[in-house]
Amino acid sequence: MSEDVEHMFWYNLKTGGVEQGFVSPSVDRVGPFETRAEAERALDVLRENSAKWAEEEAAED
Repeated sequence: MSEDVEHMFWYNLKTGGVEQGFVSPSVDRVGPFETRAEAERALDVLRENSAKWAEEEAAED
């Protein structure tokens, strides 16, 4: 991941839009992502990660 997070892409949870840089308050954004396309898939990535973590947690029990 690039060290220049200030210029990377973020998904805004409040508006559903993609932003480049620190446009919105941190509570409203998810990221950073290397590309706009990755940021556009943010909700899918979050769902995939949550499902993976739930499976891992269930396997530990």
